Amino acid sequence: MAGGSGTRLWPLSRAGFPKQFLVLGGHDSLLQQTARRLAALAGPGLGGAPALVVGNEEHRFLILDQLREAGLEPGTVLLEPAGRNTAPAVTLAALQALEQGGDPVLVVTPADASIADETAYRAALQQAVRRAGDGEIVILGIRPDRPETGYGYIRADGPRVTRFVEKPDAATAQRYLLEGGYFWNAGIFVLRASVWLQALQRFRGDIAQAVHVAWGARRADALFVRPGRDEFSAVPAESVDYAVLERCPGVLPIGMEILDAGWNDLGAWDAVWQTLPRDAAGNATVGDAVVEDCRNTLVHASDRLVAAVGLENVVVVETPDAVLVSDLGRSQDVKRIVTRLGREQRGEHTLHRKVHRPWGWYDSVDFGERFQVKRIMVKPGASLSLQMHHHRAEHWIVVSGTAEVTIGGRVSLLAENQGTHIPVGELHRLSNPGKVPLEIIEVQSGSYLGEDDIVRVEDSYGRV
Repeated sequence: MAGGSGTRLWPLSRAGFPKQFLVLGGHDSLLQQTARRLAALAGPGLGGAPALVVGNEEHRFLILDQLREAGLEPGTVLLEPAGRNTAPAVTLAALQALEQGGDPVLVVTPADASIADETAYRAALQQAVRRAGDGEIVILGIRPDRPETGYGYIRADGPRVTRFVEKPDAATAQRYLLEGGYFWNAGIFVLRASVWLQALQRFRGDIAQAVHVAWGARRADALFVRPGRDEFSAVPAESVDYAVLERCPGVLPIGMEILDAGWNDLGAWDAVWQTLPRDAAGNATVGDAVVEDCRNTLVHASDRLVAAVGLENVVVVETPDAVLVSDLGRSQDVKRIVTRLGREQRGEHTLHRKVHRPWGWYDSVDFGERFQVKRIMVKPGASLSLQMHHHRAEHWIVVSGTAEVTIGGRVSLLAENQGTHIPVGELHRLSNPGKVPLEIIEVQSGSYLGEDDIVRVEDSYGRV
């Protein structure tokens, strides 16, 4: 499950580039790490198939690019036209899995958690797969090591789940820790595709029926499968826990396997701090960061030197267009800032300064009244749409690579250090015919420079 909108890890995570696409440690994003773990799980004797990925329509090329960059090819990418929570997402995956033949066991996992012990992870899931093969629903539970209030809990009697518990207050979480028998709900569960669909029909027949209608209106495009847009938007939004899992104890066979593998859902900056290497004073740094006389502090620098002096229990996260400073213990409340930015329609709510596109990316390096400067990278063999603008002219200078430029009815090639001018209202297109990335500097000038002043006449990526 690679949906999600990216709120609690702002400003590194944005609605247009949420948590699962971030590299928070090492070289792989959380999505890439999850896909690698699943590929390793589908080993001898398990008959595993390539992963099904359920994600947002807006992130389709990010998903595909990141998986291919990691050398992984998904079986299918199921694209949700609107977020409807996890129960409809799992239902799409179950229907797709059944269509591919048989009644496979599904390992359902979010794409945004970290795992420290890959061997223990595989062992727990392999045992869960064996149990699920006999018709059981199996959830992975995490043995708590602190009175955490940010997670839901599972109450288990041996291998059997007896009840689910909402996120508790501090006193209740402390009691759970002392009593034992309570486990964090990792959001990872294993069951046959048919078992999920039957359970959903039993407990939430309205969701089951609505997703079936959307599935019947689906369209396939290479690896992408899209349920009907209007039909899926009408599906009731509900989580897997509320829709099915919490209703199962005493009704359907539901069990638990303990996952003792250093799991962390990275749900907020304090969780990221816990997973990073820390110095003797408990400080963690990422990027060009210097701390002096600080304790239990996280400094994450993305674009420049960040220095911190005399801080305790503080998070500092720097990106090119936004900086977050928060009490470490209140990092869950970052979502309140994100909500406010969305309400005020601030651009920092949705996008970074560097914006990824199917053809590459652009970085808005400077702007002012009536001008904007962008650095643009176009992948080998890729091209932007054939487009025009009503309110701005553009000047392009090639920094590296070779550009194929269409202006009006004329096509020409530009080498490094060559440039061109696109007048207001002129049809134009930028393409990379070469084998290496193309980089250009674009200077826009005009009365309005918004991204919505793009009229696409022809586009390889189905955008309008």
